Amino acid sequence: MSRPRGAGPEARTGATPGAGGLPLARVAPRPVLPEQSPRIVEIVAVARELLEKEGADALTMRRIGEVLGIRAPSLYKHVAGKAQLEARVIEAALVQFGELLHGVVDGADGSTAVDVLLRAYRRYAGEHPNLYRLCTVGPLVRDELAPGVEQWAGEPFYRVVGEPYRAQALWAAAHGVVILELDGRYLPDSDLDHTWTAMAAAFRG
Repeated sequence: MSRPRGAGPEARTGATPGAGGLPLARVAPRPVLPEQSPRIVEIVAVARELLEKEGADALTMRRIGEVLGIRAPSLYKHVAGKAQLEARVIEAALVQFGELLHGVVDGADGSTAVDVLLRAYRRYAGEHPNLYRLCTVGPLVRDELAPGVEQWAGEPFYRVVGEPYRAQALWAAAHGVVILELDGRYLPDSDLDHTWTAMAAAFRG
């Protein structure tokens, strides 16, 4: 979700949206993930469950093998290693995240689109903090991801503001606010609902 690439001619030129106003219609196609064997689907599901429940340190081939009841070397017949496994988890999560964000934007009008997008973004990150960090913190091995995954997940930000760099700034702001919230870095008496409302107002219209 680093930037809303591939969002159509407006994204490339910075042109203002047409007569339809905001939010813009979808442009990026929903990505098609590579076909996976039932075993790979099972491995990815276990990896995500371990990540969500036990954190990033649990995401090892040995730990996954323990849960599946097979030796870790056997996992390498299905995934090349931890990096590829993480990529499978990330791309599936980005598709899911994109579906959520596109869905809320589809039902919003121009006056509420930024607000509903940010509420959905905050809620998803709060419900899946370890998964969110895996997807958004640190380097991303893009070569391992299915084509179009980042564009799909990032385009809702472009749809609600209509300009690519403004969309990138909105995503950066949302990510910064949410990661600080997940890490408990705000003062104890901070009213974070007001913080999110102020951020939405800064990008609205």
